[in-house]
Amino acid sequence: MKTITKTQYNFPGQTNVYYGKVRDVYTINDQHMVMIASDRISAFDVILPRPIPYKGQVLNKTATEFLKLTQHICPNWFISAPAPNVAIGYKCDPYRVEMVIRGYLTGHAWREYKSGKRILCGVTMPDGLNENDPFPEPIITPATKAEEGHDMDISREEIIAQGIIPEAEYIQLEKYTRALYKFGTLHAEKQGLILVDTKYEFGNLNGKILLIDEIHTPDSSRYFYLDTYAHNQEKGEPQQHLSKEFVREWLIENNFMGKEGQQPPIMNDEFVESVSNRYIHLYEKVTGKTFVKESTEDIERKIVKALTNL
Repeated sequence: MKTITKTQYNFPGQTNVYYGKVRDVYTINDQHMVMIASDRISAFDVILPRPIPYKGQVLNKTATEFLKLTQHICPNWFISAPAPNVAIGYKCDPYRVEMVIRGYLTGHAWREYKSGKRILCGVTMPDGLNENDPFPEPIITPATKAEEGHDMDISREEIIAQGIIPEAEYIQLEKYTRALYKFGTLHAEKQGLILVDTKYEFGNLNGKILLIDEIHTPDSSRYFYLDTYAHNQEKGEPQQHLSKEFVREWLIENNFMGKEGQQPPIMNDEFVESVSNRYIHLYEKVTGKTFVKESTEDIERKIVKALTNL
């Protein structure tokens, strides 16, 4: 399998290209976006040295599946997927804030909580919680969207006070975030999973708010297995993550957390294969569909054909 680490296309009508941590995004005629999910993998806001086979396909297929399933809840940017790791959609003006919603105390929230903090992004977290315990109700902990480097926690009040997003629009983003999370939670339960936390990104198109980018993928979401959750919590045992959290844990074990001066460790072939298999397993578990490994050859021709049909 040839992995996709970077693309260098020049499509008809191309007006811009942006290389993100994971996706390469091409702008067409300032109206449409071609989003190519590469096989790059990032953690702690750092792109790791080795790509993961089929990761781009997993991300794209998972995201497009949920974009289709949730368009009745929130309109979104998606138009078509001409190739297994490609999505084409409408170009929006993105809000420079990621809407992170957490149903459980884990990951970044737990690390902050464990350090003694009880306020995250202006939201108070109750005392007496253990790692992976549920919050009384899901909390929204926004983060500023960084062009480079680390995203930063920010509160609702700061977003509005700084004029990053107008208050009325931000309130609507919160409503969409809670509704999408509720859908994702119910869908996950049917698949024997718990949607622990996730993030959504939104944009504005001619005054209309649209959901953009990915949704409920292993890069944007964290899942636990439902059948073992209660037992593991009662016994104080670690939860089995269905996400890329295990990659973060491996990096931490190898003394890397994205801090200044740290160099990411090199993943060996065995670990790379295990990451690829975990991504494929997540797709199948989350969607209930069998993952089909598709060729990434001839992507450019497929994209150009799709663009001519817009």
